[in-house]
Amino acid sequence: MTSTTSFAVHRDGRASTAAELAPLAFAGYAHFTAAQVRGGRIRGLDLHLERLRSASLELFGRALPDATVRSHLRTALEAGPADVSLTATVHSPAGEFTVADPDETPALLVRTGPPAHGPAGPLSLEPVTHERFLPTVKHVGEPAKTHLLRRAAAQGFDDAVFLDRRGRLSEATIWNLAFWDGTSVVWPVADMLHGTTMGVLRRALRRLGVPQRRQEVTAADLPALAGAVVMNSWTPGVPVHRIGAAELPAAPSFVDLLHRAYASEPPTAP
Repeated sequence: MTSTTSFAVHRDGRASTAAELAPLAFAGYAHFTAAQVRGGRIRGLDLHLERLRSASLELFGRALPDATVRSHLRTALEAGPADVSLTATVHSPAGEFTVADPDETPALLVRTGPPAHGPAGPLSLEPVTHERFLPTVKHVGEPAKTHLLRRAAAQGFDDAVFLDRRGRLSEATIWNLAFWDGTSVVWPVADMLHGTTMGVLRRALRRLGVPQRRQEVTAADLPALAGAVVMNSWTPGVPVHRIGAAELPAAPSFVDLLHRAYASEPPTAP
């Protein structure tokens, strides 16, 4: 009998075996989505399903039906407590460095663990020139993220933030960026992963009538901005007080606005 205090590692809707997991230990050709589950429900579930579907089409040429994904998510969530962190990873049974059969069905690995809330901040970010491969896909096997995080920490920063070859701020290692100009939320324009939390916030802010705009943001633009945050599946906003040499105001009202907007979206059960 499964303990309700345990966590799950399921493959295609059933508990995984060691033999199934072993080939994945060093696998790098896969994509995933990460979510915080509270009370068995997920905010932005539709965005997570869309992410898995579009990334599967990009990497594998076919995608699992949403109904199948939801069924596997439910099975994994029923095996543990109501509040968990969840990661759903889609991979090819053919593995890497091979030409896969075009009719091969991708496999879904669902893992749950203790809930997370993210750091309190404020954070300092070291700007580094870096462009992710397939930036719109949340794929695995990105050693640059950990390497750049650790290198930034060695320089006295909390994390790294990416600049593209044109000098535009795009995203941080595992975070999206948002800025505040005093009246509007500013979303940076560059090639990046559009996070599910970012998607939830953008539509929640529209419902609340909060002005938003998209803008190319460079280091030269930072002194004119009134605040900055990073966000991911852990949290809708962690304040950022410094990017490189540029100091940014604390902007607690901006951070509170993002948290309130995020909370205004009802979560959904898979």
